[in-house]
Amino acid sequence: MDPERKEQQIIQATPLQQMFASCTGAILTSLMVTPLDVVKIRLQAQNNPFSKGKCFVYSNGLMDHVCVCEEGNKVWYKKPGRFHGTLDAFLKIIRNEGIKSLWSGLPPTLVMAIPATVIYFTCYDQLSAHLRSKLGENENSIPIIAGIVARFGAVTVISPLELIRTKMQSKKFSYKELHQFVSKKVSEDGLISLWRGWAPTILRDVPFSAMYWYNYEILKKWLLKKSGLYEPTFMISFTSGALSGSIAAVVTLPFDVVKTQKQTQLWIYESHKNPMSSHLSTWVILKNIVAKNGVSGLFTGLTPRLIKIAPACAIMISTYEYGKSFFQKQNARQEYQ
Repeated sequence: MDPERKEQQIIQATPLQQMFASCTGAILTSLMVTPLDVVKIRLQAQNNPFSKGKCFVYSNGLMDHVCVCEEGNKVWYKKPGRFHGTLDAFLKIIRNEGIKSLWSGLPPTLVMAIPATVIYFTCYDQLSAHLRSKLGENENSIPIIAGIVARFGAVTVISPLELIRTKMQSKKFSYKELHQFVSKKVSEDGLISLWRGWAPTILRDVPFSAMYWYNYEILKKWLLKKSGLYEPTFMISFTSGALSGSIAAVVTLPFDVVKTQKQTQLWIYESHKNPMSSHLSTWVILKNIVAKNGVSGLFTGLTPRLIKIAPACAIMISTYEYGKSFFQKQNARQEYQ
């Protein structure tokens, strides 16, 4: 084994380097996946035009955001469309509105997605390294434990910001008004009210994270063994990420359906002060979906979710792993010299 490879086994990317790699992955994933959701929502709006106050969920593959249609705003999801499928929508949007329209709504997405992704991936790697030092390199429970804890932390930190961002979508707020809104909410409902919507997010994201990291590590080791390599290539990480993300997306889809409905109800409550919409628990929503549409209702939107999640997971993890590998080689080279 050459000295550089030997050093790489000891010297890893620093937490700051891991944060930079995850930040790069989040930006690249958002840039690649956002057009898919823009086209999807435009097709939805064409078939069922959004009325004033109607909510819809916008996602970039990393995070979901609740948006509302406000009358009089000439925004991208209100533009008329006469599309005949996904490819036709892509081409007509580019030709008639310019290519930038495919990335409408990207800035607010990045504001939320980047810190969430940085916290999540950095915590996962740091926890994994710590657990391996305690339990050994081949302990299969490490990805599950690290994935669960990292997701808990990321969701808990981001939840209050998500609520504030959702409120800001209803109308333009100054920082003073936003501070007054938060202060009033805390004084009326307590500090815990800033984490409204945390439970359904956890129900979906924690199982997803546990399954995703477990399957990813298993698939990565299997592909490495098959290829006879010591380190994962970009394609090995890409393939492992896509497959593990798809498996986790299918299994956790019922929780995603519930979370979407819960988010929409929270938006209605915050925007229109409808008290009925704020008290429906996750379990009640689950039962209502099954009663109305049967068990199959819990798996609504499987194909769009897979189309979005698989490439998002693949791009994110392969970019992240490539970034870490780059920094590890740089650190090892500097140490060896």
